[in-house]
Amino acid sequence: MDGRLGGARRRLKAWHLWSLPRPVRSYVLVVNLIAVLSTAATARLVPVTGTDLVRFGVLTLCAAIAIEGTRQIERQREYDRAPSVAYVDTKAVWSVAAVIALPPVLAAAMVVVTYTIAWLRIWPHQRPVLPHRWIFSAATVLCGTQAAVVVLSLGMRHYPGAPDSGLLAGLGDLAVIIVAAALRWAINTVLVMVAIALSSPPKSIGELFSGFGDQILEAGALGLGLVTAVVLVQANPLVLVGVVIALVALHRGLLLTQYRRDAHTDATTGLVTKRRWRQLAEEQLGRTRAGRKLGVLFLDLDNFKTINDTYGHPNGDLVLRAVGDALLAEVREQDICGRWGGEEFAIVIPDIHGEETLRQVAERIRHQVAVVSVALPDRDTVLTDLTVSIGGALYPAANITSVDDLLVATDTALYRAKQGGRNRVELAPPAQ
Repeated sequence: MDGRLGGARRRLKAWHLWSLPRPVRSYVLVVNLIAVLSTAATARLVPVTGTDLVRFGVLTLCAAIAIEGTRQIERQREYDRAPSVAYVDTKAVWSVAAVIALPPVLAAAMVVVTYTIAWLRIWPHQRPVLPHRWIFSAATVLCGTQAAVVVLSLGMRHYPGAPDSGLLAGLGDLAVIIVAAALRWAINTVLVMVAIALSSPPKSIGELFSGFGDQILEAGALGLGLVTAVVLVQANPLVLVGVVIALVALHRGLLLTQYRRDAHTDATTGLVTKRRWRQLAEEQLGRTRAGRKLGVLFLDLDNFKTINDTYGHPNGDLVLRAVGDALLAEVREQDICGRWGGEEFAIVIPDIHGEETLRQVAERIRHQVAVVSVALPDRDTVLTDLTVSIGGALYPAANITSVDDLLVATDTALYRAKQGGRNRVELAPPAQ
């Protein structure tokens, strides 16, 4: 027994919660306490019947199936989410349905159950260090849920349950449900965003709300929760299979496509990522027809470290974005611009005539970068006189049969450009 208690204490002490700044830690603990007290305060507001328990079981089963069916994309969403952006809770379908159709104690239990299942299934390898985040997220939802319970119990004609079947009475119940759902969402969102602001203070209000548009997904989940509650109370619960299918289909069809697209795009420049660039370069190399050539340019922004050291990395990112825009302005739609990493860029130019054309494109890009100006709002200055060194190579050519061969040739040419004084174009030797 002592050994198990000692192990539990060690796991508890390992929580990242205790290493948070004191204001953040205090805030998290206070919100957790409010969630517990408010849940206890409403627990006996409505007695639980056998029918309620059956409905709770049906919702729990549907929630578990939906979470299992969407856990890969949810894991990707959580991994990709910026620390300054509030998490969009698509599990709200089930907890919103519960707060409308079930007694308060079961509505609270649904929040705990869905977050527990998600914690176990979405982050199975990081449980020891993440529980405080999941507990806090569940606590914020519980606080919003209890506020919604108060609104529903005071305003609905038949609480818990579905909206009244009469037209006017039903519209009145629907209005109450909308107010309750909006209040639940607002309390949850505000509590989370306060935690974000305390833990990583944003540079501006705009940064804090940078991902706020994604909250439309949660609005959709709230609406689907209302439909689920009506089906649960007034129709055959088997119809809820359709809700589960809809959720999984939306995740895999819409959200998965969105996140795959995002994974192919460099967040700083808007160009394709290094990995995606290689994939597209391989495809274009395979499509190169006999008698035509494919060109590759490798670019390095000169003295970029000095810019970062002098003006800071956020301003350095503004410069990279401006250079990326300059590249796009000088290439065709079928050409592929990518950020290779740091201050390096790569461009694939398919169906090109030859070395002279490749050099012309490279020189146009070099001149375009030279006229770029970047306003730095926090420094009240404008950066100009940017220069870029460029190396290029053509396929097919001597000893060049693959993308890797092209990269070696362009990198060698880029090295010559930088050794030659920077702000110049060098091309790999033509085929002999």
